[in-house]
Amino acid sequence: MASADPSVQPEALMTSARLPSLHALAHAALLTVTALAAHAQEQKLERVEITGSSIKRIDGETALPVQTIKREDIAKTGVTTAAELMKNISGNAAGLTDGASITDNQGGQRGFNGANLRGIGVSSTLVLLNGRRMANFASPGDSSGVDLNNIPAGAIERVEILKDGASAIYGTDAIGGVINFITRKDYRGADVNLYAARTQEGGADKTSVSIGGGVGDVNKDGYNVFAVIDAQKLGSLSAQDRDFIRSRPLADNDLSLYLSSRTYPANIRLQGSSSSRRNQLAALKAGGYKINGQDVTQRTFNPSAPGCNPPNTIFAPFNLPQACSYDYMQDTQIYPEAKKLSFLTRGVVKLAADTELFGELLEARATTNYVNSGVPVQVFDVPFGILNKNLSTKIPLPDSQLTTLRLRASEAGNRTNEVTSRAERIVLGVSTTRGDWDYSAAVNRAVNTTNDRYTGGYFRYDKMVAGVLSGAINPFGPSGSAGQAVWADARVVDDARKARGVTTTFDVKASGTLMELPAGPLGAAFGLERRRESTSFTPSDLINSNLIAGDRGTSTDASGVFTGDPTRDRVVATSNSRNISSAYGELNVPVTKELEAQLALRYDNYSGVGSTTNPKLGIRWQPNKQFLLRGSAGTGFRAPTISELYRPISYGSASASPTDPVCVAAGNSPTDCSGQPPVTRYSNPNLKPEKSKQASFGVVLEPVKQLSMSLDYWAIRKSDVISDIGIQTIINNQAKYARLITDDADGFITNIDLRKENQGGLKTSGIDVEANWRGDSSEYGRLSASFSGTYVFEYKRQFGAGDDYVSNVGRFLNDQVIQRWRHRASIDWDLGAFGVTLGNTYYSSYADQSTLWNPRTNKKLDDRMVAAYSLWDLSASWKVNKAFRVRGGIQNLLNTQPPFSNQDQYFLSTYDPTYTDPRGRTFYLSASYQFR
Repeated sequence: MASADPSVQPEALMTSARLPSLHALAHAALLTVTALAAHAQEQKLERVEITGSSIKRIDGETALPVQTIKREDIAKTGVTTAAELMKNISGNAAGLTDGASITDNQGGQRGFNGANLRGIGVSSTLVLLNGRRMANFASPGDSSGVDLNNIPAGAIERVEILKDGASAIYGTDAIGGVINFITRKDYRGADVNLYAARTQEGGADKTSVSIGGGVGDVNKDGYNVFAVIDAQKLGSLSAQDRDFIRSRPLADNDLSLYLSSRTYPANIRLQGSSSSRRNQLAALKAGGYKINGQDVTQRTFNPSAPGCNPPNTIFAPFNLPQACSYDYMQDTQIYPEAKKLSFLTRGVVKLAADTELFGELLEARATTNYVNSGVPVQVFDVPFGILNKNLSTKIPLPDSQLTTLRLRASEAGNRTNEVTSRAERIVLGVSTTRGDWDYSAAVNRAVNTTNDRYTGGYFRYDKMVAGVLSGAINPFGPSGSAGQAVWADARVVDDARKARGVTTTFDVKASGTLMELPAGPLGAAFGLERRRESTSFTPSDLINSNLIAGDRGTSTDASGVFTGDPTRDRVVATSNSRNISSAYGELNVPVTKELEAQLALRYDNYSGVGSTTNPKLGIRWQPNKQFLLRGSAGTGFRAPTISELYRPISYGSASASPTDPVCVAAGNSPTDCSGQPPVTRYSNPNLKPEKSKQASFGVVLEPVKQLSMSLDYWAIRKSDVISDIGIQTIINNQAKYARLITDDADGFITNIDLRKENQGGLKTSGIDVEANWRGDSSEYGRLSASFSGTYVFEYKRQFGAGDDYVSNVGRFLNDQVIQRWRHRASIDWDLGAFGVTLGNTYYSSYADQSTLWNPRTNKKLDDRMVAAYSLWDLSASWKVNKAFRVRGGIQNLLNTQPPFSNQDQYFLSTYDPTYTDPRGRTFYLSASYQFR
């Protein structure tokens, strides 16, 4: 018998509080599997399992649309990581990338790279490795999913992407679809793969090496063991190393309000009531104190203006007429340095003729270094007498008069975070065949641990303030030895946030033929699953002190209310777990020779949340080899994640810098009404599950042998969507969301609550288009082409029950954009040992984010469109002999710059880092050698 493939068996998601009957059934099923081993019958044809169904079958076509990307296809693009590959998937929208992690936009999940099929949320896309689960990224935050950094890229044989909701087959978090990374199996021999990439403008270089090998033939020797180790090193890229950023200075365009008022040398901001500030301005005028030859008329001013301290601290009069501004794009890294190391081994041993014991071990570690501008701080109640000691031109105000400093802590260095995400997974199981039935049982234990380590630029806020008030730290220029000693003593190097997530699963399943019908065999699959999820979050003692500048942490009193008092504030360590139990069944019914139906039903029970039953119906009609109709309809259910339920309250600043229209309407300047407002993020133990309905309908055509085409319509409707409302929506609708906003006496926003709630509905629909053509071979070689695109008809969000739906398609809204059209296309030419591939990845234009006012016009920025983004890549390969192949290529062949964008959600201004590539033209060379 050909070896059964236990690695490609989709796993279901199941949950429950206490279902002892499932435990008993699972135990009985495992005993049954073992007992059947001695009596297994010989299987003449190998049945394989396709992502999207639990039924093994010889024919791979199903009623559901599955996109398959092979190892060779991946190599032709020049990508080396799963996260890079996801950018080429047209159905993946608004995923999490390193660009979005620069300022920890996800609120505690810096370093998390996540896939997002259909753009309906990372938590609604199920990512599998060999058909079974990995643990989700452990650090609590706004999203929950598998960290793509932990996928062992060097071991991947193919990727199967189910672009249809599959809760009835896989469980509740497969509403958007399933991505199944499948590694090599039954591999014999050894191979070495080397890769190096260099960018034309420098920075962001990459090198990798992968070594794999396997011994044993399952059928002949009764065993196979395969292992691969993959190591990658990615270099960093600073913003100022790219022309497209240097050519877009914030001070010279309408985005000057994105500049920061916390500078080095420090800005001075007058304290006190409005009458007190007027008296201080009068005293400055009477004393003849001027800025740039003019009387001081502004509350915020800088003794060094207009000279300031370029290139970081600059004079931008449209932002601050008499003060300095800080351009954080001058010293931020837009592409982080990273090291990735993974080891995967799989083994299969024949216990009997048709019975196999299989096991798998994964160890993966990704370490990423994020470098951001120095910490922005405010120091209150600083006597002018202290400041005048460091100024050549004294400020004519009483020495006892108190003021505020807005300072960029450049002397402490750039903020640097070393984030480590480590994955471990062990799978052990047994599979057997008896007649027309395949049985399997397995235990899967998956772990993810994360550590966010502060390695530079962070310091004790209290010690820094003491240094300023003592005069040791000079906020206007280089500090002397006493100030440097204060900075050294205040420096923080700390494992600030540690988290651990463990998922342990036991599953049993059976698939085969129930009976023969006139039109063919009635296929069936049945399974049980028991899973336990647990997470823990441990802040360091320094984080718990709430005194780290740049991370004032989670600030709550014993009742969970933010206090603002560092003597009372604390960070809450959390530890939570839950059980999930599931049972599922699936039928493949041949109605006629041309028509078959797929019926699936799944029951899931989550402890603390409740239970759900979700059906799915799929139809496949193929009257001939050239034509196939397929369709499906089903329901879905997404239980709130542990993070959404129990994540500790966290306090910080928004990454976005919107202008408050209410503040401007009250007569304040756009400058005073713009900035990064403080935010408080809340979980919610009372969340209800999300529910969904989805449907798809498509046609597959093969008019000639060389050409196949498919067109699939899809639609998803979600209700009770778990989300916070979003800063952009809250600020633009303050009367409606007044309960989420806190203002001070002067009307300035002092806090925005981002609360996880069941907000309302989401509806999206579109079409997927695929085409594959392979020409005839001739003396001039063979041409082939492939195309995969997604057109989104609608993507609308509802932020409360009964509210109007707001469109997000072709428009940046809150924290994401859903492009209306995305595609990946390629043309291949092969002649003997030589091959050339030309590829294109395309994103359509969209309406830009519009949350900022133009200080030049004192009006909101004009609406504008972000230009379409099209990247071409070219690769060529030469198969020197059967064992040795070399490949070279150019990514971003035309050196296309990311299009200009107003967005500030991800801190990196003038472009959107979630889908663009700032590296520019990149050359790469790879070589592989096989030992047989």
